Amino acid sequence: MDDNSAGRQPHQDSDLTQWLLQTDTVEDFLQQLADAAVRLSPAGGAGVTLQREGRPLTVVSSGEGATELDEKQYGQDDGPCLQSLRSGQEILVRDMLQETRWGPYPAYAAACGTRSSLSLPIASRTLSAGALNLYAAPPHAFDDVDHTALRSLAAQATGAIALAQRISDAQEFAEQLRTAMRSRAVIDQAIGVIMGRRRCTAEEAFAVLRSASQQRNIKLRDLCTELITDLTGRPPACSDLPPRP
Repeated sequence: MDDNSAGRQPHQDSDLTQWLLQTDTVEDFLQQLADAAVRLSPAGGAGVTLQREGRPLTVVSSGEGATELDEKQYGQDDGPCLQSLRSGQEILVRDMLQETRWGPYPAYAAACGTRSSLSLPIASRTLSAGALNLYAAPPHAFDDVDHTALRSLAAQATGAIALAQRISDAQEFAEQLRTAMRSRAVIDQAIGVIMGRRRCTAEEAFAVLRSASQQRNIKLRDLCTELITDLTGRPPACSDLPPRP
């Protein structure tokens, strides 16, 4: 990103488009967001936590200290980052030395040189819920900060994750469609075999195959693959099953 775009607030559509064009992965995009969070706030470090398979993970960080502070919270399964992730609420810590929540975490953060923090929820109430976490050395560092731009960053992270999930879902659907098409091709070949043997219609041949599938308690596609393999000595070309030994 050039120096001019770095100084503008990232909620502008032109900036977001530029970021998307400049990044190849969701992680790269989130890294841009974490870097921007440090520039736009008094934070000395920032990180993005995402929940993967039910476990939190710092996927990107910027500045200093964010990963260590995140990991401390993960280890004790409690802290402002996890509270934001789980509740979908912004969690502001004004002074770690005055904080009574989260067990030993505030004292640890203060000993690491962090007296205040701000966690903003990302993709709340989804399987990929997370938080944008900002950490600052002085107490009350975020009290007088306009949170608008920071909330916009969290919202853009939510959008990027949702887009990635849609792409993943689309790829999974495409693979399911390819599998269904391969199955249909094998079944059609088997129907042709039955029609030739029994001099019957396609509907009658399909009924024969379905009945045999139910009686043997195997999938129709597997039955048809077996039939074609027995007839030709090799699996049908559209089958992804390995040949019989």
